[in-house]
Amino acid sequence: MMPRLGQKYAIEIETISKPIADYQTDEYFELDLPTAPAVMVAEEIVVEGADVAEAQLEAVICQHLGLPAPEPEKSGFWKRLFGK
Repeated sequence: MMPRLGQKYAIEIETISKPIADYQTDEYFELDLPTAPAVMVAEEIVVEGADVAEAQLEAVICQHLGLPAPEPEKSGFWKRLFGK
């Protein structure tokens, strides 16, 4: 999801993955970073300790870039009825 959004918008995506034990140290808590798993856009914590919906993340990215939020995609019945 995030690489695709990085290609769609002019934003740098950085993924940090470490063993869970690294996130539970005193040194990590002193950095005042969110509890993993987390997603941040600039200094804003979008979600902490859970997954995030792609639409929510895309809306925060657009807000950060000063762009209008994307229209929610139609799904299921509405997509079949009204098309794209």
